[in-house]
Amino acid sequence: MAKTIIEVKKNQNENNASVLRRFTRKIQESGIIYKVKNNRYNEREESKVKTKAAALKRINKRKANEKLRKLGKLKLKTK
Repeated sequence: MAKTIIEVKKNQNENNASVLRRFTRKIQESGIIYKVKNNRYNEREESKVKTKAAALKRINKRKANEKLRKLGKLKLKTK
């Protein structure tokens, strides 16, 4: 994201509250907050290598559990 500089200078007869109000309005108009909130929960996609490794791990785990179940060392869960 490109850096955006927003500058608000205080006028002669202006109080701090109105300067702050002008600043927040400029921030909202620039869309900075909107962009940040959109990216807040953005998650990267996992690499193909990582997903394949996880799939192989699950398959091997299922095979091992099935083998143990057939040998009678692992009981099947009932709901």
